[in-house]
Amino acid sequence: MSDQTLPPRLLPDLWQRVDKVALTGILILLVLAIFDRPAVVPTIQETAEHFWGTLPFIVFAVLAIGYLKATGSERLLDGAFKGRETRMILMGALVGGLSPFCSCEVIPFVAALLAAGAPLSAVMAFWLASPLMDPAMFAITAGGLGFDFAVAKTIAAVGLGVMGGLTVKMFAQSPVFADPLRAQPAVGGCCSAKKQTLNWRFWQDGERRTIFGRTTWDNFVFLGKWLLLAYLLQSLLIGYVPAELIAQVIGGDGVGPILLGALVGAPAYLNGYAAVPLVAGLLEQGMSAGAAMSFVIAGGVSCIPAAVAVWALVKPRVFIAYLGLAIVGAMIAGVVWGMIAA
Repeated sequence: MSDQTLPPRLLPDLWQRVDKVALTGILILLVLAIFDRPAVVPTIQETAEHFWGTLPFIVFAVLAIGYLKATGSERLLDGAFKGRETRMILMGALVGGLSPFCSCEVIPFVAALLAAGAPLSAVMAFWLASPLMDPAMFAITAGGLGFDFAVAKTIAAVGLGVMGGLTVKMFAQSPVFADPLRAQPAVGGCCSAKKQTLNWRFWQDGERRTIFGRTTWDNFVFLGKWLLLAYLLQSLLIGYVPAELIAQVIGGDGVGPILLGALVGAPAYLNGYAAVPLVAGLLEQGMSAGAAMSFVIAGGVSCIPAAVAVWALVKPRVFIAYLGLAIVGAMIAGVVWGMIAA
């Protein structure tokens, strides 16, 4: 008897292999060709020009990530969560805001910290700051939104981590944060490479050279495809969404646009890299500086990879507190940056 189970599995297998980001970009161009064919070539040209302008920042970012991974620099973070709780909160925020952790690496790292007895306050500080900034994110943000915005976002990331950690410490015995972990937290992740011993001269070791090459290429492909999609969306945003509408909804002064930026940023975020060109387009259309900052902060913390990392390990009430801290911190960052940038 022939196997009748193969054909039903074929389509799901093909779907799993398709690059969803590239497919989305192709479908967008096909829809554009159907409804406004003359705009296809100018849109592609504008997307390519923006990508070319960002390419030096992408190259710097992926080389930095490859170097950090190949040298085993992650070893320097091992002592960050030791000592007094307040010190651990500060170190957790700094490590989260400055280290090159991807979202999948956060899950096993945090699970190990919690299993080793690290306080939830320090872990929360790390969790809140980690998805917002890393060396690659800084380079892309500086290239797309300016060096000052990148520095301000870095400070906001660390500040949000410290605020969240101190809040958890203050209410550690409350029903929200008492017994925070799931019974059997998931610790899996897509980053399965073992942690390397520290060796700054990685090029002298064949395995480390392989790690450098693979990490650099994988991150270049990742950043490249997301930024191409983002620049495509930016071109469409500028071309088809009236600037007056953007200015009316999230432009102008006051707390209203900043609050809306935080609330919209949470569900509308793609990822930190793709958000940069989109925010640049929104700023060009009339988005306020404060709303832009609240958008990237709230969206970065609540984006799917970061949120899944938290949801996998803690109970729903702690997860809700995590999101609440993110939105409040995003609003504060937006208000402060709005006053500075005015």
